[in-house]
Amino acid sequence: MALQEIFQKSSYADKVIERHFKSNKKWGARDRRFFAENVYDLVRWRRLTEALLSYEHSNRNWHHSSPTFTLKEVSIPNLQRLWVTWRRLNGLEIPLWLAELEKSTMTQIELQKLQKKLSRAQRESIPDWLDELGATELRDEWDALLSALNRPAEVYLRTNTLRTSRHQLQKDLQQEGIPTQLPPTPTGFELPLALQLSERKNVFTSPLFKLGHFEVQDAASQMVAALLNPQPGQRIIDACAGAGGKTLHLACLMQNKGKIIAMDIHEWKLNELKTRARRNGVDIVETRTLDSTKVIKRLETSADGLLLDVPCSGLGVLRRNPDAKWKLTLEDIENLRKTQTQILDQYSSTVKVGGRMVYATCSILPSENEKQIDSFLNRPTGAPWELLNKITIRPDREGFDGFFAALLQRKS
Repeated sequence: MALQEIFQKSSYADKVIERHFKSNKKWGARDRRFFAENVYDLVRWRRLTEALLSYEHSNRNWHHSSPTFTLKEVSIPNLQRLWVTWRRLNGLEIPLWLAELEKSTMTQIELQKLQKKLSRAQRESIPDWLDELGATELRDEWDALLSALNRPAEVYLRTNTLRTSRHQLQKDLQQEGIPTQLPPTPTGFELPLALQLSERKNVFTSPLFKLGHFEVQDAASQMVAALLNPQPGQRIIDACAGAGGKTLHLACLMQNKGKIIAMDIHEWKLNELKTRARRNGVDIVETRTLDSTKVIKRLETSADGLLLDVPCSGLGVLRRNPDAKWKLTLEDIENLRKTQTQILDQYSSTVKVGGRMVYATCSILPSENEKQIDSFLNRPTGAPWELLNKITIRPDREGFDGFFAALLQRKS
């Protein structure tokens, strides 16, 4: 049922899992984890799983066991046995719920033979078009990056310094039975508000979360607002605010002093931002729905800083959203590039002379990142701007989500 919703109805995996949790309130923590990990594993490795099953069916008389949670008429127990051997063969981590299953329906020798027959796109479980695009844009770096995008991501928290300090938050979480640690900090980067969960927990039920002491936010994402370096009392525009994760981070950095204008085309996302802002003790955010170009024109040369966390392919966060690779198309990416170009040209006019702008994506493709900035600086709209800095974060190097951010300043 869950896989049908994700693959046939194009529902988002996290929303599907959340609905199943609500429909099965008697499930304990172990049941919920088992269900979520199974679903994410099958979504993440959909293409490879189908290749394994196709090989299995064509090479032996394989009788599957009781009809539990199935993918193409194959039960979870049989898939689990396949995965134990496949993971061991490739040096992959074996989840706790698979550790006891040592016997596979396929032998190591059979899997080694099959592995040689599979294409990279099949082994890494992505569409052919995406493999071709990644190889074209990232060349020799694509293999390592693609492999890293298939590893489950760690969970990071961002301390809300309007409510508490990182040190105090860590102590308070420990008392709630939620152990954390300071995240690894790559050379040249700072993560002064970040904590990494030592083990996966449902932190949204924590009283500390409900009191607004922290937000769940990947470490790479926490670098974006910090790059803009907003100051208390400034006027900042978050032009693609969504539900406001980076908006709230900006408010923290500004000590809740000044003004943040948070904009988005979706009013429901801005309503969610308002709810989160109240929980976080933030009252400097003004929301505006982008329903016409007049909204931008009224803000021309008014902002000290502009954050453009633009719509993108999201390929840098496939670890968290593995279903995205089955929904995305090459045409989608081409349209997103056009949207990114339009946003840069239109929204950059809102910054005053001497002000700063951060352009950011959670993509790993240079065509959405460095090339967009290069193109902008070579257009008339980018002539008044200069590039001050840029950062590229990747899961195969820093271990965080894939992010790109460029800091620019308006000269005239």
